Amino acid sequence: MGGVLRAEPLWVDTFTGLRMRQFERLLKVARERGGNGPGGGRPWCLPLADRVLLVAVYYRTNLTMRQLAPLFGVSPATVCRVIQRLRPLLAIEPASRPADAVERLWIVDGTLIPVRDRTTGASSRNYRFSANVQVIIDADTKLVIAAARPVPGTTADAQAWRDSGLAQHCRGVTVLGDGAYINTGLVVPHRKRPGRTLLPGEEEDNVEHRRVRARVEHAFARMKHYKILRDCRQRGSGLHHAVQAVAHMHNLAIAA
Repeated sequence: MGGVLRAEPLWVDTFTGLRMRQFERLLKVARERGGNGPGGGRPWCLPLADRVLLVAVYYRTNLTMRQLAPLFGVSPATVCRVIQRLRPLLAIEPASRPADAVERLWIVDGTLIPVRDRTTGASSRNYRFSANVQVIIDADTKLVIAAARPVPGTTADAQAWRDSGLAQHCRGVTVLGDGAYINTGLVVPHRKRPGRTLLPGEEEDNVEHRRVRARVEHAFARMKHYKILRDCRQRGSGLHHAVQAVAHMHNLAIAA
């Protein structure tokens, strides 16, 4: 059975949100990380470029494996194996501090992602089973710096931040957070307390804080163009791999 989608500019642009040169960078990363396997055994029925396209299309459209199979001319079982094999290889580069990190401004926030796996999510304030994912972006470039492993959606942002281990990566860097990150060492807005109103300068600080911190919300909106982050059917570490891969594709899309 012949498939329709191939790793060609028309299909890449239409179904992944990436330009061909950006997709080629993603393909290069997958190849360097061993996407073609150690060799020997039964060869894949699709070339690596088509397999990377398959995973990107899956994350972008959130089609089921039965729906993706005829598009690539393979069986649903092969689609499943391709996704399982490649999803860890498409992750964002391991967190490494830039040389000028202490001079930059980072923003952290958590986003709720609906999940089907009851061991990963919890019934959260949006009345759906969701997972809380902490993400750090660069305030100037809106590139994702790092993303933590998902925790149940009932976890407060401050607790999720403490448990994520991202604080070690941010040592010495100015990091903005919203009011949910009080007492975490991040830069948060001034609070109104009983019997005390905000001073004029503090209100101005809060306005500027909101203006800058909104950039992380813009980054979340772009990342959620990949519909896997609107309703993740993957189990176990599937959501974590999806977030990491989407962050990688998000960075490729806006860096060019």
